[in-house]
Amino acid sequence: MIGTGEPVGNAPAFVDCYGELANRLTPRVLEICPGVEVFRSRPRSEAELIARLRGRQHVIVYMGYLSAPVLCACPDLKTVAYLSSGLATHVDLDTARSLGITIRGVRNYGDQAVAEHAVALAFAALKRIAESDRRVRQNRWELVRTDEFAGRTFGVIGLGGIGRQVARTAAALGANVFGWSRSARKGERTFDDGVVTTCSLDTVLSRADILSLHLALTPETEGILGAKEFARIKPGAILVNTARAALVDEIALVDALRCGRLSHCALDVFHKEPPDPASPLLALENVTLTPHSAWYTGDAIDRLLISGFKLLKQQIGEFSRTTD
Repeated sequence: MIGTGEPVGNAPAFVDCYGELANRLTPRVLEICPGVEVFRSRPRSEAELIARLRGRQHVIVYMGYLSAPVLCACPDLKTVAYLSSGLATHVDLDTARSLGITIRGVRNYGDQAVAEHAVALAFAALKRIAESDRRVRQNRWELVRTDEFAGRTFGVIGLGGIGRQVARTAAALGANVFGWSRSARKGERTFDDGVVTTCSLDTVLSRADILSLHLALTPETEGILGAKEFARIKPGAILVNTARAALVDEIALVDALRCGRLSHCALDVFHKEPPDPASPLLALENVTLTPHSAWYTGDAIDRLLISGFKLLKQQIGEFSRTTD
């Protein structure tokens, strides 16, 4: 399908607009960058993705993985507007860099959606919602003791756009919010801006009743929560992860849940998606799971599409100026 204008052989393309994105792709969005060819289906194979990319200089990509073979098979490709902020998990960035392909992601479109989901998971864990639901459905009419959110110490690990919004929401609901930011990790300076008191990672781990992860996945942050860190966590704490699964050592996480170091874990992300049916996380009663859907609201999808088309238009303009 063509966005607006007539197709040409190397027209800019949106190579994998499917699902709810296709349903919400309106003429108003298409007008942002006229002439974009839109493929309203998911490529069935890497070869089909290459066929959609080949010959084009500028593209939007939603979920297709841009591996080294894909990038090398598309010598005309110059810019990619990727509908994600976590580029390292979607693109072979080293290969793109070596080929001179500019990869940029859309940022902040899902801050509010993910922040709300993280706080909702914290509530679900604190109030043991999923566990209570299962008991009622199994005709187990038993009172389940829970705790109140107000007055709890809420730890935010990562204070970017999402982490900041989580901190604001938790504070508005009566929690005492402590946070750790990678940007302050060398000096570990402590300050209080009225919403979140920033401090060392050790302090957040040892004081928080609820921990919420909001870090980008990098070589520095991979496995940032392992057995050593779980040993320092306040006994009985709750862990929420809506960021990236690889931030957490899964074996250490399961051990912490089984021994009671963690009272509950609420996850929207997994090391393998969908998770292996044999994963011990699926069998534990003190785990609440959602299918990597924290960002997936209508409002966030609209922001994602608009930002993606604006980014594509910007990249085309910048490329044209550098080659004139």
